[in-house]
Amino acid sequence: MTPADARFAPGDRVGVLTAQPLDRALDYAAPEGGCRTGDFVEVPLGPRRVLGVVWGPGEGSFDAAKLRAVSGVVDVPPMRDEMREFLSRAAQYTLTPLPAMLRLATRSPGLGSGPATRRVYARGTGEPDRMTNARRRVLGVLDEHGGLGFTLGELAQMAGTGTGVVKGLVGHGAVVEREAPRDGPYPRLDPDLPGKALAGDQAEAAEALAEAVSGGTYGTTLLRGVTGSGKTEVYLEAVAACLRAGRQALVLLPEIALTAEFLSRVEARFGAKPAEWHHGVTQTERRRAWKMVAANGAQLIVGARSALFLPFADLGLVVVDEEHDTSYKQEDGVLYSARDMAVLRASICSAQVVLASATPSLESWANVEAGKYRGLTLTSRYGTAALPEMGAIDMRAEDVPPGRWVSPALAGEVRARLEKGEQSLLFLNRRGYAPVTICRACGHMIGCPHCDARMVEHRFLKRLVCHQCGESTAVPETCPSCEVAGKLAAVGPGVERMAEEAAALFPEARVEVLSSDMYTSARALKARIEEIAAGGADIVVGTQLVAKGHNFPHLTLVGVIDADLGLQGSDLRAAERTFQLMRQVAGRAGRAEKPGAALMQTFQPEHPVIRAILTGDEDAFWAAEAAQRRAAGVPPYGRMAGIVLSSPDPQAAFDLGTRLVRAGEPLRRIGAEIFGPAPAPVARIRGRHRVRLLVKADKAAPLQQAISDWLARVDVKGDLRLTVDIDPQSFY
Repeated sequence: MTPADARFAPGDRVGVLTAQPLDRALDYAAPEGGCRTGDFVEVPLGPRRVLGVVWGPGEGSFDAAKLRAVSGVVDVPPMRDEMREFLSRAAQYTLTPLPAMLRLATRSPGLGSGPATRRVYARGTGEPDRMTNARRRVLGVLDEHGGLGFTLGELAQMAGTGTGVVKGLVGHGAVVEREAPRDGPYPRLDPDLPGKALAGDQAEAAEALAEAVSGGTYGTTLLRGVTGSGKTEVYLEAVAACLRAGRQALVLLPEIALTAEFLSRVEARFGAKPAEWHHGVTQTERRRAWKMVAANGAQLIVGARSALFLPFADLGLVVVDEEHDTSYKQEDGVLYSARDMAVLRASICSAQVVLASATPSLESWANVEAGKYRGLTLTSRYGTAALPEMGAIDMRAEDVPPGRWVSPALAGEVRARLEKGEQSLLFLNRRGYAPVTICRACGHMIGCPHCDARMVEHRFLKRLVCHQCGESTAVPETCPSCEVAGKLAAVGPGVERMAEEAAALFPEARVEVLSSDMYTSARALKARIEEIAAGGADIVVGTQLVAKGHNFPHLTLVGVIDADLGLQGSDLRAAERTFQLMRQVAGRAGRAEKPGAALMQTFQPEHPVIRAILTGDEDAFWAAEAAQRRAAGVPPYGRMAGIVLSSPDPQAAFDLGTRLVRAGEPLRRIGAEIFGPAPAPVARIRGRHRVRLLVKADKAAPLQQAISDWLARVDVKGDLRLTVDIDPQSFY
């Protein structure tokens, strides 16, 4: 790879990689003033100007005299060698076209615009003569975000009001209007401020991580610890060591709803808030974050998986919190695992990786066992909190009326908490009111018109929603098949139906639903979580959203409505994911001084996964799961790749699959097996019929090269699409 300091004189042939859907870099003439490898540039492409990166010298045979010139060099730091290597190696590993990978690294608005000022609005010292709800929301946004200034449109949008309300507050001095640099550095974080007192294995783990970060070399550590064991406090000491060394740190979180609480913890530890990068951040702040990360004006970035593709000037630490979480796998567009890409990126720039989880993925557990990763384990909860008492409710022995799902045993436990003024959580990992709507006249189940999926009733919204494509329609009054009225019935429970049942069982209780589709913004969700944590509900009915790191100090009982739900199906990770989810949600109980209990309703109390959850013998579970996977030669002890073919015509997709199997000599040469073609479990999404093939190979097999050679033998034309998923996490 051409080093970033390689310079090109005006008129020299240079290769520019753009994020456009092309198969290569394009040749241009270097602009007046020249350029160098890694420069961000604007180039003409057809009638448009597009952003690109000088990837090296041009390689084409096109007449140099006819080359179009680079329009100009963008005033941002050039892309570093290590970033270009990361994108290239990530593209090779995931079999993704390099321009698509570059698109992930240039997702920032207005990169081509030069430095300038903008008019921003911040909290003033005055107060309005009359307080309205709209004014209160504007001032609430400003108070929540401290000294940050917002553009007029951003502030109005975040407050859910018109711009006239903001301007009216300016007239009263409650909001001030000023000119500010468009992109400025973030407040400095102070790593020497005192953190929380750590003792025992927490202190030892923090010291070990800090020492590794200070060494300035690559390494990956799996930080295990039961929920509430202080993992966050431990890895924040690694962040402190990184900041002391003058390097940048990145913390990845699996859920945007976790960000607000984490930012508060960072501010308490380091005296200021870090930069953020996720879909809930305004476009202006995304642009600022991108530029400041590149210019070393942001020491710590907290973000979603896409933050891995930010242009760090000197990345020294990557923390992947809840590393087992499935949301770290991007399932559309560029298919990649943020956990694995974090390890790749850190290895290139000599950074440390901390993978933190109470229930690690089997892949990470196996890497510790093999000596590739270091393992650190926290064995007790932080402070005075104790682990919850685990128990199972055998539903075969419970007398539960038809159409009800809370057993008498669980109801009694909830009632006991209500009498003591404590909170209970009823956990069911199903959004909406009911997963199926059936006609009792003809038996028709209402499905999505574009997908092979049932429409899920969301009674709060009064809609039927497809959870595959997002199609939404009003709940019909008559059956769409037989047109008989009054015969449509909801079958099975979702969280909305559980809330209805809880309200009927406990009419004196305050019941609250926590589900990602119940809130219109991350801010509204954050506010409701804070209210519940402060005691604003007696019974919480929630999906897996509540299992992800939230702290409810008054919560002492977790009741899992259907512990068997995840054990169904043929997914090779079904047992692992059920174990992780049940252990995570159980960990929400008893995180403060009061002891907690977690009860699982199950029809299979003797199932190995249920027994492992109850006994808490995690290593025995992982060892047994590893033995099964090793015997089957599947990940993490083998390689897999999923191939999804889709077309409006199902036969065309199957015909392509058949041609691929016949052309599979490059795969058979490395000992790989091809399974399929077969209909995908969800055989139609958004009107496209889907066919799957699965490739299974030995752990050491050169799978990517073999797949590249294999796919090169078959043309994919017309409406056909082919997607490759290396290391698939789901098989839908």
